[in-house]
Amino acid sequence: MEQLFSCHGRRLLQASLWKNGVHLRASSGVSMLRKSGACQRPLTRTFAMLRGAHSGCLAGSAPRLLENHLQQSDIPSRWASGATCNSPPSSEIVARPVGVCTMMRLPLQGSPEGLDAAFVGVPLDIGTSNRPGTRFGPRRIREESVLLRAVNPSTGAVPFQSLSVADIGDVDVNLYNLADSCRLIREGYQRIAATSCIPLTLGGDHTITYPILQALAEKHGPVGLLHVDAHTDTADKALGEKLYHGTPFRRCVEEGLLDCRRVVQIGIRGSSMTLNPYKYNRDQGFRVVLAEDCWLKSLVPLMGEVRQQMGDKPIYISFDIDALDPAYAPGTGTPEIAGLTPSQALEIIRGCQGLNVVGCDLVEVAPMYDPSGNTALLAANLLFEMLCVLPKVKTV
Repeated sequence: MEQLFSCHGRRLLQASLWKNGVHLRASSGVSMLRKSGACQRPLTRTFAMLRGAHSGCLAGSAPRLLENHLQQSDIPSRWASGATCNSPPSSEIVARPVGVCTMMRLPLQGSPEGLDAAFVGVPLDIGTSNRPGTRFGPRRIREESVLLRAVNPSTGAVPFQSLSVADIGDVDVNLYNLADSCRLIREGYQRIAATSCIPLTLGGDHTITYPILQALAEKHGPVGLLHVDAHTDTADKALGEKLYHGTPFRRCVEEGLLDCRRVVQIGIRGSSMTLNPYKYNRDQGFRVVLAEDCWLKSLVPLMGEVRQQMGDKPIYISFDIDALDPAYAPGTGTPEIAGLTPSQALEIIRGCQGLNVVGCDLVEVAPMYDPSGNTALLAANLLFEMLCVLPKVKTV
């Protein structure tokens, strides 16, 4: 029931009983948050801290504290809807470096059961064609997400007052076999799709989107796709292999996973081996928006057109961090100059509000090429923005 955070000696002791809304603090004992509908309000009742043999540490004492001071009935553990209420802790209460490293410091849950949305990592990079390292992307994105907070003042979105959200860890992968990794990913997402939970994926290279869409299309049928990237990822094969991060959307087309009339690719650019590199995509019915058509302009009008094109049917958002100019996101494996800006990325994602989004991913963060951490920080923010546009997220 509880998830304990580490302590910092006699003067600082902080822990969180996440799933039940209990906060422990050395300075003020134990306080509880009562969940009521879509909000939390502090209880007036405060419980004294149980003193252990080690005055600076709570290790092992939380169960005794519950046994000696709290009754189970004192801890309201459910929303009115029956889903668990989770929210990132305020840095005014819990110091940012404290705790297990999860996305936005949310609880780590073992399954998607009972969740409306979940962050999930896929640490795979054996499908890369240039610089590897995206296997470390999910971990670094989680690290940088410590700076994120619970609401979005720019859009008014209050995702944690609208949805039950948690981090459900990583999908297992086989780093020695790409096809087997895709099988493992597909099976993991089939389990997610069997619930009502919407996955928000931390990649990993772009190969992972193929097995994710295999799983989601089983549930939703062919989906629309908003694909933000420097590359179309519709190559047929490389070095004789038909599966790598340059081919996922051709494989998806071949298997009927996409509603090709509702596929939009934004940010495409770079040199090519032919003078007509986008012929295959346009022949399938994709709308391809080149990066140069986005330069020095707002993308709000474009996203108005995209919303009309997508309609109310299911869509998937796949965002490759290399869509952004490497001045903003150098930590990636195949950077291309003259890309999108972070503000344009926000316009694209915020422009999806009101759409029937059934899943999202943020891929190709390779943190070792950006020691500052800014690429992963940008990725974490974009994932938060994706959470804010999911169906049923309220705005105030």
